[in-house]
Amino acid sequence: MIILNRNAKKDIDMTKAADRSPKLKLAPRRIVLIAYDDMNLLDLCGPLQVFATANRYLASEKVTGYETIVVSIEGGLITTSAGLQFMTVPVSFLKGLSIDTLIAPGGCAGEEYYAPPALIAWVAKRASSVRRLCSVCTGAFLLAAAGQLTGKRAATHWAWVGRLKRLHTDIDIDADKIFVRDGKVWTSAGVTAGIDLTLALIEEDFGHKIAIDTARQLVMFVKRSGGQSQFSVTLATQTTESGDFGELHAWIAANLHEPLTVERLAERASMAPRTFARTYVKKLGRTPAKTVEMMRLEVACRALEETDLPLKNIAAAAGYGDEQTLRRVFHRQLGVGPAQYRSRFSGHQDVNF
Repeated sequence: MIILNRNAKKDIDMTKAADRSPKLKLAPRRIVLIAYDDMNLLDLCGPLQVFATANRYLASEKVTGYETIVVSIEGGLITTSAGLQFMTVPVSFLKGLSIDTLIAPGGCAGEEYYAPPALIAWVAKRASSVRRLCSVCTGAFLLAAAGQLTGKRAATHWAWVGRLKRLHTDIDIDADKIFVRDGKVWTSAGVTAGIDLTLALIEEDFGHKIAIDTARQLVMFVKRSGGQSQFSVTLATQTTESGDFGELHAWIAANLHEPLTVERLAERASMAPRTFARTYVKKLGRTPAKTVEMMRLEVACRALEETDLPLKNIAAAAGYGDEQTLRRVFHRQLGVGPAQYRSRFSGHQDVNF
């Protein structure tokens, strides 16, 4: 299947005219997305749709929005990993044109990320002149290969964190966050996290209202921030090489409202407390108490995001006992109170400040 943008030539002609014309006082922000064979389709079309939706809201307010251009090294048809083809313009088209934001989507054919040397060289050449440099999913590998993540904090898809660490030991990789900003470099986790990153770019450019309106139009329940986790703690504990603790983790998740001491967990695991604690740390790299803490925080966060339950109910269900403990944990772990967290990450407003 081939998708051709019927307005592509008109858009290109308008882009050239905008750069030439002294009459245009405010040009649109030029967003360039990099394309290559076997890339993830959603890594590209997700951000594209977000920018297009934002443009409709900006146009209604008579505000100049975004111009998007999809480029590849040679131009022409690109085939995604989903088998869908689309048309691109060559990177040579951008010669002499300024780029506001450069985005590298992710995806690859095999288990190792590969980017054409010519594409790596082009990114390295243009990176210094852009206002923002971004990646979605394994697009971080392209930025890293181009030398743009050295000494920086970065995110990528959770399944590729280990490979990125092995290839680039000089990058501070955050395996948890949905997206990470370090200066002008923005990197995001897998696939749909590219939509979250794009909404954050729009919020930086045009404010919270435009970003929220865009998210609502896209039927996104919550506009997530980079501070939220890209994976479930409970799911992570179940997929970790944790020996005989899989059943224990499921039991913990179902009994967070109860006192969960090391002694009780050890009894559940049919082990002596000291043996249990030592074996657990050896296998998982953290204490049993840390796992309980992580699970309780996740349950509380989900309840704040998805329900309008009072704080006292959430505190009891998560095993915190009372609201004051819940507030102390949120301030210590997240730097905000539970009410502030709810107002930021959900449509529910809490009256218990």
